[in-house]
Amino acid sequence: MKDYDFAATAPAVRYKLLVGSVVPRPIALVTTVDAAGNVNAAPYSFFNVLSHDPAVVALGIERRPDGRPKDTVRNIDLNGEFVVNLVDEAMGPGMNICAADVEPGIDELVLAGFDAAPSLKVRPPRIAQAPVALECRLLQDVRLGADNKRAILLGEVLALRIREDLVDPTNDRVDTARMALIGRLAASDYVRLTDRFSMPRVSAADLAAKK
Repeated sequence: MKDYDFAATAPAVRYKLLVGSVVPRPIALVTTVDAAGNVNAAPYSFFNVLSHDPAVVALGIERRPDGRPKDTVRNIDLNGEFVVNLVDEAMGPGMNICAADVEPGIDELVLAGFDAAPSLKVRPPRIAQAPVALECRLLQDVRLGADNKRAILLGEVLALRIREDLVDPTNDRVDTARMALIGRLAASDYVRLTDRFSMPRVSAADLAAKK
């Protein structure tokens, strides 16, 4: 085993180790609005769902290299609302365009060829092409690191919008394979959800029966 004491490891090396090890990561294509109502869209893979009751998601967002806050954080600080749009294979190229470091006020949805659609509970729009959209209200904002350069944003999910063909109306189960989401690996690498296998959970009774 090769050991890394993170107290003695440069942040850039920590980043490479973490994003290369903790894989795959889901992608949150986050839409927000600024004070003038301009829409911003940006993808983040430091993201996941943490709780269902209450329903809570987390975003990890670092400042720009020049120290300015990213538009997503600035907009959420302003109005406390955001939408997490999940990214399927068809949205991949557009999501990548939304990752470009463009100036504030530029609508990434237009650049990417995505369509904005009204949300149910929050002001920021969802992306019409997204198979699933999570409408969120800021629950807690935790700042970490030197000069508070990283924001950990906890959002309460107020509504989930899902494409009708992806959910079984009889039991509310989502057809994950049909959803065809992509996940983030390291660098420019991504993964598809096409190689799946099942592993039923083992109960304590199952273990006792094997003794």
